[in-house]
Amino acid sequence: MFKIVVPGGTGQVGTILRRALRAAGHDVVVLTRRPSRDGEVGWDGATPGPWVQEIDGSDVVVNLAGRSVDCRYTPANLRAMMDSRVDSTRAVGAAIAAAARPPRVWLQMSTATVYAHRLDAPNDEATGVIGGGEPGVPGYWGYSVEIAKAWEAAQEHAETPGTRKVALRSAMVMSPDRGGVFDVLSRLTRIGLGGPVGGGAQYVSWIHDTDFVRAVEFLVDRDDFTGPVNLAAPGPLPQRVFMRVLRRAWGVPVGVPATRWMAEAGAFGLRTDTELLLKSRRVVPGRLLGAGFTFEYPDWEHAAGDLVRRRRLT
Repeated sequence: MFKIVVPGGTGQVGTILRRALRAAGHDVVVLTRRPSRDGEVGWDGATPGPWVQEIDGSDVVVNLAGRSVDCRYTPANLRAMMDSRVDSTRAVGAAIAAAARPPRVWLQMSTATVYAHRLDAPNDEATGVIGGGEPGVPGYWGYSVEIAKAWEAAQEHAETPGTRKVALRSAMVMSPDRGGVFDVLSRLTRIGLGGPVGGGAQYVSWIHDTDFVRAVEFLVDRDDFTGPVNLAAPGPLPQRVFMRVLRRAWGVPVGVPATRWMAEAGAFGLRTDTELLLKSRRVVPGRLLGAGFTFEYPDWEHAAGDLVRRRRLT
């Protein structure tokens, strides 16, 4: 059993990981700005403090820290996204570098948003196109790519020779927990708003929470893995198909379509941004599949059915 330190582990993904890893018998310590439960330790996400003692002697670090992307993409919020990710990654890297007994592996959260908005072909780690200069998309989408690149660079540049480093280019993690992306999409679906957005040709990449945890465990165990790894199910779908499958899982026959301007109005009302709806994220897990990782939920129909069933039990 391992001691696993999870900076920024109080959000949806951290809750999923903490629950699964503790159930497996691991000692999980969460670093958070507002510790309130057993196993939580305070930190500010930027500077050294007593929290570094948790890193020293640990076996695994999974850094999830960073401001939520579920917000309006104002200049201030974009800067907060950048700073919270880069500063926390640098702080974790410095703590690992200073440790007398550094962890053997550092898994660093990243994002599938690093790839270009495209419809023509999937993005894997070897041949995927990094975004930032695509024609015909809002200019500020490029800043999201810059955040992802800076996030990964902060880990890459950390001087941690005794610790293996992996960047988790994660798609949306689907779980039945309240407040997560599946919860939001399900609420929209159940009130009849689960139709195509902006035509629905843009691809949706996702990963079931069970497979996310299994992939993390796989990467901890595989000493030959370093660098970026796509955490996404192998079956990304156009948004119109993705939502049709979700409607079927909930037993909702109709989903009202939304134009781009309707999506803008809705996103403004929900205090979020249309990039989350309109950017085509066609991402596939090339390295995981090549290493023999088997997904329990490779297709969305199977995954959506399981998630709806579990949600109905809560």
